[in-house]
Amino acid sequence: MNWKTTDRYLIGESWVGSQIDQHLHKLCVEIGPRWGGTPAERSAAEYIRDAMAANGLSNAELEEFPIKTWSWKSASLSLIGTREQLDILPFNHCEAVDVEAPLVDVGFGTAREATQARERLAGAVALMNLTFEQFSAPEHHGQRLQTLAEADAVAAIVIDPKDGRRMEYHSGADWRQPGYQPGALPTVTTSREHGGLLRSAAANGVQVALKVDGKRFEATATNTVTDMVGEQWPEEILVLAGHHDTVIDAPGGNDNGSGTVTVMEVARVMQGLADELGIRPGRTIRFATWSGEEQGLQGAYAHVAKHWPIGSDVPLPRLNINLDELSTATVKGLVLTFPHLREFVQVQLDHMSGGYRCHVMAQMDANSDHFPFARRGIDASMCWRWRFAARNPDANFHHEPGDTIDKVRPRELHEYVAFLSRLLLRLSLIPPHDWPENHNTPQSIEQRLLDEIAQVVRVN
Repeated sequence: MNWKTTDRYLIGESWVGSQIDQHLHKLCVEIGPRWGGTPAERSAAEYIRDAMAANGLSNAELEEFPIKTWSWKSASLSLIGTREQLDILPFNHCEAVDVEAPLVDVGFGTAREATQARERLAGAVALMNLTFEQFSAPEHHGQRLQTLAEADAVAAIVIDPKDGRRMEYHSGADWRQPGYQPGALPTVTTSREHGGLLRSAAANGVQVALKVDGKRFEATATNTVTDMVGEQWPEEILVLAGHHDTVIDAPGGNDNGSGTVTVMEVARVMQGLADELGIRPGRTIRFATWSGEEQGLQGAYAHVAKHWPIGSDVPLPRLNINLDELSTATVKGLVLTFPHLREFVQVQLDHMSGGYRCHVMAQMDANSDHFPFARRGIDASMCWRWRFAARNPDANFHHEPGDTIDKVRPRELHEYVAFLSRLLLRLSLIPPHDWPENHNTPQSIEQRLLDEIAQVVRVN
């Protein structure tokens, strides 16, 4: 392999032939919000499939799966005795609720605070900060909401930390828990500014009226899958993937138009390398985009269950690389779920130059689509990006209407495309016997999750 010639093509084509702008415009402007299981999400999947095929990846296809989903028609929050409507946004999959009840301020909702307020919580609406209490051991907000539900609170209002009366969609459960987790009790978000008003009202014994008209139901959602078949070990697979769905009402520029178009571009560049220079990967590379990420990673779970069910003898992928919110920071390297590939991957990063580093997560992070792979015992990773250092200043727009394509930095995505194309080609050409053995099993993973469930995943 003449790596100088190969890298020159991969880096150059990631810039010169780029289709990033047109893909972003189609997904985030023309199609817009892409909540899993909606017609818009299906349109996005069909567009991705057709774009892959147009770029020479002829086996691009759609994979449908049943999704547990949700929609809401209206929501209102007010102080009884006043006409002012306060800011409100339901949590994802919030069940319908219509109550007039006392408002109990539980601070950060810690076990200590919930215990102190327990006698007042039965039949009440709890008011809780989303963020962690300073200096105390952090506790996932899903567990805090579970504690409030066990104290017989009828609903919870969570104060969003963003300012300017901005609110984003949140999920009410810790996704490390197995199975579909819609949340422990009806939960809504209010803005930081109106959270202050509610705190004062709670101190004065004012009651609240809270209503959400929402419903949960089942629909059909769609993943996209494209295989670039390897020449030497076609039965072995590397997976590059990111989710194409968004939360309701969000155009999804950064989350996750950025990851989706990067998957599409890496596929285009590597197919171009094969067509123009005759250089193909040694093992199969699967380019996929998932639906249902914003609803408990349902699309990635469906794909893993379909292709690598527990108990089957189908070889597991060598590595999954997950792309999510890439426009929050420049590319820095790769972060692994499991440690045994760390030095192995670092050798390839060093060969590429650029100062890229490979790291390992301190806990199993369930906040994106690498997690269903990791839960199956598959080596899974994500780009070492905003979670760990140097966020872009406007990176805090996600899960909200402000996540538009102006939040995406195409120049940085060109760099991601070049980085990932070079890394995947190198990994694809390493013989099977040179890969470190993966000793993880579904059973060992579940035990690890049990051990870690009380911890908050480290993200900095």
